[in-house]
Amino acid sequence: MQEYRRQIRSFVLRQGRVSKAQRRAYSDLLPLYGVPFSSSALDLDRLFGRAAPKILEIGFGMGETTATIAQEHPENDYLGIEVHTPGVGSLLKRIADLHLANLRIIQHDAVEVVQHMIAPDALDGVHVFFPDPWPKKRHHKRRLIQPAFVALLASRMKPGARVHACTDWEEYARQMLEVLSAEPALRNTAPGYASRPEARPETKFERRGLALGHRVWDLVFRKS
Repeated sequence: MQEYRRQIRSFVLRQGRVSKAQRRAYSDLLPLYGVPFSSSALDLDRLFGRAAPKILEIGFGMGETTATIAQEHPENDYLGIEVHTPGVGSLLKRIADLHLANLRIIQHDAVEVVQHMIAPDALDGVHVFFPDPWPKKRHHKRRLIQPAFVALLASRMKPGARVHACTDWEEYARQMLEVLSAEPALRNTAPGYASRPEARPETKFERRGLALGHRVWDLVFRKS
């Protein structure tokens, strides 16, 4: 596979407020549960100390959903990627509070992590929940779900692995469906959009939006 060269980033590092609890967790727990960026591929079984299904989550936000999924599925190992320090600190605190042995964090650009740190055919699943929709048309080039990145992701997935994406932005949902459907290595598990799998908990943000009549679109594609 041709090397994926990144030109435009799908995120902007903002100076968000970091609470005292998040800062303390970041300082004390990142050495325990964080994985430094490296230009070489991880041995995921060695990282987690066992052979188990490995799920990658890209952009976990404040980590509420990630921690819930890891707690409810101890049979899987989860590697979460996030660039923003408040979210990293928040999830680190949840890992310690819930005693989660099956969750690790990388604070770095997800595209570079997937390209350099994830070996081909290493993943049993990928979660991309509510990525930044970049709603202005001139910013659509910043969206994470683009053909080149989806091809890169597919190359890191085992046969039978699933990528699960969701968004509450309808126009982005249409683009996601188009891009994922166009990737030759992937097959849609539904006629179009999927029903929300029980394995994806509703977030507070999502529940609030649904109460206001907003929709969420889930997409679940399987590597053939």
